[in-house]
Amino acid sequence: MNNALRPPSSAPQQSVDLLKLKTYLSSAVTRDLEQASVPLEKRKEAILESLARAYQQTRLNLPESVRVQLFRDIQDELLGLGPIQALLDDDSISEVMVNGAKKVYIERSGKLIKTNVTFDDDAHVMRIIDRIVLPLGRRVDADIPTVDARLPDGSRVNAIIPPVAIDGPSITIRKFGKHKLTIDQLIGFKSMTPIMAEFLQACVLARLNIVVAGGTGSGKTTLLNVLSSYIPEDQRVVTIEDSAELQLSQEHIVRLETKPSNLDGKGQVTTRDLVRNALRMRPDRIVVGECRGGETLDMLQAMNTGHDGSLTTIHANSPRDALSRIETLTMMAGMDLPLKVIREQVASAVDLIVQASRLRDGTRKVTGVTEVAGMEGETVVLTDIFKFEQTGIAPDEKIIGEHKPTGIRPLFMHRLEAAGFKLGPQVFGASAADILAQNRRRR
Repeated sequence: MNNALRPPSSAPQQSVDLLKLKTYLSSAVTRDLEQASVPLEKRKEAILESLARAYQQTRLNLPESVRVQLFRDIQDELLGLGPIQALLDDDSISEVMVNGAKKVYIERSGKLIKTNVTFDDDAHVMRIIDRIVLPLGRRVDADIPTVDARLPDGSRVNAIIPPVAIDGPSITIRKFGKHKLTIDQLIGFKSMTPIMAEFLQACVLARLNIVVAGGTGSGKTTLLNVLSSYIPEDQRVVTIEDSAELQLSQEHIVRLETKPSNLDGKGQVTTRDLVRNALRMRPDRIVVGECRGGETLDMLQAMNTGHDGSLTTIHANSPRDALSRIETLTMMAGMDLPLKVIREQVASAVDLIVQASRLRDGTRKVTGVTEVAGMEGETVVLTDIFKFEQTGIAPDEKIIGEHKPTGIRPLFMHRLEAAGFKLGPQVFGASAADILAQNRRRR
């Protein structure tokens, strides 16, 4: 037997070094797989058989619970992503964060929790990162220390390594939900009210251009998924994303994803390239997963030149911040446009900003629905239609509050009515006195 594969130690079984045993068994199984050239679909079965043989040859008799956990760890190491595979398999976990070999955190129900999961060392973390990125034709090393990738199930991965990651390689995985959330579930979670849902549905069907704004982890992509589900089946939809996360149910859909440069620095396809290309694909709707660069100008121009009903998300903590960020990103296109011209483009292109937020208790809510109501001088006018108002904090630290209409009817009501939606004044919170006063002003 090869010395490297010799069963670890003749010491009493109670003092067996499990790490060495795990390394030995993994090496034995890997050798068997390489010699047998096992097809991918039979790999799991072959691993279990080889693992059982290799363990039997050690003549060890570990407690059953220890043996089962050891076998599971080795399977995860050979078939999955090692120590964090169990976390990825747990549907209650929404995010996995590896801060070096010995610190692994998760997000569950909006709360960050430190786990007892650890890697052997930094080299172990690096092997897992390589396992993620190499099949995608990407690389991460000292020259290119950051990488974005996607797992086979659609989960989004970011990895960053030394020298820029001082405390060791770091992995952040935003898990891809196996089941797409529906509008009814968002209402059940009290993320919005039924009236807000009805209003947003009308806005999508009436082909308003909508920007979903929010901070990291606020639920922007989930909300974009829900809004996109309202797009009629008979329309051609082109989606553009850095990492494909959208789960649209329409049949006539073209999904596009950016591509990083290859090893010699060529072949990159950016979001901006894809937005420009999408305009030549006869789209009825363009859905951009997130605007984060010069493609914002192309998106605005598309919205202004007949591609009504476009949807996108943007990182911003309020509707006013969203406008500022759109202005900044538009300048990144390198066109050297005056600020007033950019604001005019934004005011004529964007109809509605839907603000998503993650509150202090970890819950995610639509905290505002705001109309972009045009220009007043050199300022873009924003009008709140719905807002979430916090009224207190419960003993269990849950946020108490409610969604309220502001009583203001949007200026684009005629577009909703033309699309067949007759939303009464009460939808917007108008009282009987308000309605009578409004009727008198019309006379």
